[in-house]
Amino acid sequence: MPRPRPAVHPTLALAGWCPLSLAGAQTTQLLVEPPWTPPVLWDRVTLTCQGSGTAGATTWYKDGQRWWLQGPDRVIVTESGTYQCDRAGTGLSPSVSVSNAWLVLQVPARALLEGDTVTLRCRGWQDKPVTSVSFYREEKQLQRFHNGTELSLSPLQLKDSGRYRCRGSVYYVVSQWKESAPVTVTVHVAAGVGGSLLFLVLLLGVIGGCHWWHHLACRKHPER
Repeated sequence: MPRPRPAVHPTLALAGWCPLSLAGAQTTQLLVEPPWTPPVLWDRVTLTCQGSGTAGATTWYKDGQRWWLQGPDRVIVTESGTYQCDRAGTGLSPSVSVSNAWLVLQVPARALLEGDTVTLRCRGWQDKPVTSVSFYREEKQLQRFHNGTELSLSPLQLKDSGRYRCRGSVYYVVSQWKESAPVTVTVHVAAGVGGSLLFLVLLLGVIGGCHWWHHLACRKHPER
């Protein structure tokens, strides 16, 4: 099995990277560029392994099998499959599956927060034309386009979480009906909203406690 080529563009912008795990900094992260889930082979996908340990001492796995020992921390993917990396100090990363399917539904590879706008895109193999695209959440059809291939969810709500897929006619010599693999969308409560709610709960607790204490004090020491 051929190995992927080491990436040769170290100036890749950090803003373009996106961790595919919400775990803390003390775990190994496998970052993907372009930042879409799942990444597709024809996009020239770059995987970057981040974790503690000696740089250049990364072990790579493909489809559950070790195939590169003491490799670079950044590679350009040349084959579809499921990838993981291992760093001595932080262990094994979450997996990233690179697709080469006829039809792929992609979502942004970032944390999706309540209130955000997110675009799901349905893409044909090697960007072949796709028409009559339908988008589904679970088994419910959300929308159907004759020429469009993107679905915008705005503003995101917690109820938008679920498994999405798309179906459409891919043109390659002749038109063929294809269906994508499902992709899980998880919407998280925005940190600001969660923090405000927590502050409100604590504030109400303090007010309630003070009121109870004052009421108890008045019962113990009635006015004369």
